[in-house]
Amino acid sequence: MTELRAYACLRMIRVSAFKLNSVAKPIRKKPIHEALRILKGMKRRIAHDVQKAVLSAMANAENNLGMDVDRLKIIEASVGPSLVLKRMDIKGRSRLGRIRKPFSQIRIVVEEIPENS
Repeated sequence: MTELRAYACLRMIRVSAFKLNSVAKPIRKKPIHEALRILKGMKRRIAHDVQKAVLSAMANAENNLGMDVDRLKIIEASVGPSLVLKRMDIKGRSRLGRIRKPFSQIRIVVEEIPENS
């Protein structure tokens, strides 16, 4: 029997991949309701966007694949970099410095836990 997995991708998030990974790390391998509780209690600005991605993956699992929402578990929460906006900043003595504004993306994969586990 093949295991069904639903996923949701959130791209072009205006935060560095390092900061986004610090929000995604606590929810890996957790049941979906516990992950939502963890994200709701976080003080990071980006936690709200990660919560939207988790809710989207949960809705995809329920509507597209007919999975039971109460038995969903986050299998994967992978974070990666996206594009980087480069801006110039004038420094002292007419020199230029570079300002990097990174974007990143997250992919949430959920799977239904077997009932006897």
